[in-house]
Formats: sequence, structure tokens, C-alpha cells
Amino acid sequence: MQWILYVGLFVLGGLLTWIGTRFVFNAHYRNRIKEAEAESEVIKKNKMLEVKEKFLSLKADLEKQVNQRNAKIQATESKLKQREMQLNQRNDEIQRKKNELTSLRDNLDSQKEMLEKRQAELDKIHKQAVEKLEILSGLSADEAKERLVESLKEEAKTQAASYINEIMDDAKMQANKEAKRIVVQTIQRVATETAIENAVTVFHIDSDEIKGRIIGREGRNIRALEAATGIEIIVDDTPEAIVLSGFDPVRREIARLALHQLVTDGRIHPARIEEVVTKVRKQVEEEILETGKRTTIDLGIHGLHPELIRMIGRMKYRSSYGQNLLQHARETANLCATMASELGLNPKKARRAGLLHDIGKVPDDEPELPHALLGMKLAEKYKEKPEICNAIGAHHDECEMTSLLAPIVQVCDAISGARPGARREIVEAYIKRLNDLEQMAMSYPGVLKTYAIQAGRELRVIVGADKIDDKDTERLSNDIAKKIQDEMTYPGQVKITVIRETRAVSYAK
Repeated sequence: MQWILYVGLFVLGGLLTWIGTRFVFNAHYRNRIKEAEAESEVIKKNKMLEVKEKFLSLKADLEKQVNQRNAKIQATESKLKQREMQLNQRNDEIQRKKNELTSLRDNLDSQKEMLEKRQAELDKIHKQAVEKLEILSGLSADEAKERLVESLKEEAKTQAASYINEIMDDAKMQANKEAKRIVVQTIQRVATETAIENAVTVFHIDSDEIKGRIIGREGRNIRALEAATGIEIIVDDTPEAIVLSGFDPVRREIARLALHQLVTDGRIHPARIEEVVTKVRKQVEEEILETGKRTTIDLGIHGLHPELIRMIGRMKYRSSYGQNLLQHARETANLCATMASELGLNPKKARRAGLLHDIGKVPDDEPELPHALLGMKLAEKYKEKPEICNAIGAHHDECEMTSLLAPIVQVCDAISGARPGARREIVEAYIKRLNDLEQMAMSYPGVLKTYAIQAGRELRVIVGADKIDDKDTERLSNDIAKKIQDEMTYPGQVKITVIRETRAVSYAK
């Protein structure tokens, strides 16, 4: 019984504890619910405010965009209205001018009819006046014309005599200037060192023993040297000499200097040969650039493109008919400056054109162009002035002269090239080339005479007017040019001029 009482008390205590806990929990839960409701209400109000603000902002943006669009539309409408007004005014103006033209055309038609009537009346009056004059003078109209022509001839002769006197006076006034030009063209030819163009360079050695070392085992050294320089090395029985053969003087100079260093050093083998040739080639390029700079400084020429300076330096190793190209360019530059000063022109420009006139002979590549035209293109490429470019291109008459510098450069080039000892060409070969040109042109039917002029740069062909017509002359010149190009070797270019003319000759006895 006691045990049951204890159990009942325990159960009753647990029940009371549970009831108390449940009561406390429900009260806490209700408080939390109230707090949550209050927070949700605050959040709701905040969200409503945010949405309202966003709505107001969007509304303001939309209103702004609408206002801008309305403003644009209004501006466009105003422009269209203004354009419409202008078009209406233009249409009114056109209509007004059209009406004026119509009225003017009507007036012209009426005036034309009136003029035709008056012209008919004048012709009638003129005819009557001529008849009266014939009756009064006792001469016909033809006889009167003849007498008038005779009187006009006498008057024309008198006027012609006066014109001749005026021309003679003008010629005397220009005599001083013309005399200067003639004197300048005959400037005394300078006497400078002469040079002979060669295709070989002789390299001297101390003893023939070095020849074997240059050749190397089974010829490996000489083959390596030829491959590195592009020059043929001839080792023969000539005592204490080795011949370097090649058309390019720069390559020959590189080979000579490289061979000199190898012989001096004593170490001659393929690897060393390649190293020395590379080093010498760089030295020669530096020497070319230094030569070009020194030349421009000596002549007082400034502002040249570095590539043009390098080309001027390359002239040192080139020659034309035995004349050193750099020496020829310097002579031409000085002569051009002297001639320009005599004629009252700019001597600096003339000296610059004279120095650059043959740069077409030293390009890095070999295009199919005459050296004068190639030099003009190079000068244009490196931003030289137009009158200098034209002087370079026209100094062999291969393009039209457009400045006074061009004839000066042409004359000074001839002076430098024609001085005694300047150039050398085998006379027999020169004469043979001219004869071959003339004979080749004479082989065509209808050709009467041929003349090779300007040192073989131009061929004049005279044909019979009764054998060849005008169209055939053009075909003949093209055929001769093609045949010369295919069968002959010549420097520069050859100009073929075909002349067809009719001559009438009579004698008064």
C-alpha cells in the first residue's frame, strides 16, 4: 500500500511538472509569435517603402525619357517643317525661273525673227551698194579684192620687218644670259686620277708555300673561301700572286681582306674562314657607310636618308667604263654647283642632284630598269624633292625635264665622263656595236638610211614615204627594238626613232 502511495505521488508530481512546463512554453511561444508579428509588420512596412521609392524612381526615369523623346520629336518636327518651308520656297523659285526662261525664250524667238528680217534687208542693201560701187569705180568685185590683197601684202611685209627688228633687239638683250650658259657648258675639264675597270684583283703573297695552305687538304680551304665570298680564286703558276676573279668589286674586296687576315694570322681552315669572312663583310659595310658619310660632309650635303648614304658609299667599289663611280659623282656634284651659281640657281640643290644622279647603278637588287629611272624611283622612295628626282631621272633623256636642274645635271655628267682619261672602252668594240645597230635596222625593207647617235643610245631610221605608211612606222620601230633587245648587248637602253617624210625638190635656173 505504501508502495502504491509512492507511485501515485510520483506520477502526480510528474503530471504537475508537465502542466507547469506546458504553461511556461505556451506563454513563451505566444510572446515569440507576438514578436514575430511585430517584426513582420516592420519588414512589411520597410518593403512597402522600398517598393514605393523604387516605383517613384522608375516613374521619374520614365518621365525623363518620355520628355527627352518628346523633345527630340519636337525638334525633328521643327526641322521637317523648316525643310518643308525651304522646299516650298525652292519650288516657288524654280517655278519663277521657269516662267522667266519661258518668257525669255519667247523674246529670243521674236528677236531672232527680227534679226533674220534685218539680215535679209542688209544683204539686199549690201548687194545694191556693191553694184553702185562697181558702176562708180569701173572695177568688178574680184578686181577690187585683188587690189586689196596686194595692199595688205605690202602692209604685212612692213609689219614683218618691224617684228624682225624687235626679235633682234630681244636677242641682243638675252645675249649675256645665253653667253653665260654656253660658257658654263664648256667648263674646263678637270684632270683627276684615272681608274681602269677590272674584273680581277691580284693578291700578292710572300712565298708560294702559302698557296698550298690556302688550297688546303683536297681543296677544302679554297672551296670554303669561294663559297663564303662568291669569288673565284685562281691559284696558278704565277709567282707570289693569287688572282681573285668576280664581277662584283665589293665581293672581291671582301675576299681580298679576308685572305689577307687569314694569311697574316696563319690559321686557315673552313671554320676560321667563315668567321673571318663574316667579320670582314661587316667591316666593309661599315667602311661603305663611313665613306658615304664622309662624302656628304665633304660636299656639304645634309639630311640624306641613311640608305642613300649607304648607296653613295657603295659607289666607291663600282666603276663605269673604267671611271670610278664615286669620283665621277663627286666631280658631277661640284660641276653642278659651279654651273648653278653661274646661272643664279641654288647651288646646294644642284650639288645634291649631281651627287645622287647615278645611285641607280648601285641598288641592292637588279631590276629591269635603266639606271636613271631606277635612281629617280629610289630618290622618290627616300623623300627627295621633286626637282632633284626629275634631274636624276632625266639626265639621259629617259623622262621629260621639268626643272632647270635637269639640264645642268645632264651637262655636268657629260663633262665629267668626257674629260681626258675619265673613261675607257675598246674603240673597236664601240665602233662595231654602232655598225651592228645600223646594219640591223638596214636589213628591214623600206629603210633608206640609219644613223646611230648619242654614243649608241639612239638609232635614227629614215624610211621611204612611198614604201611604208604611218601605221607601218610604229610596227617597224617595235620590231627593231625587239630584235636589238634579243640579239645585242648594250649598256642602258636604245631609243629607236623611225622618220617618214616626203620631200619635193626643184631648181630655179
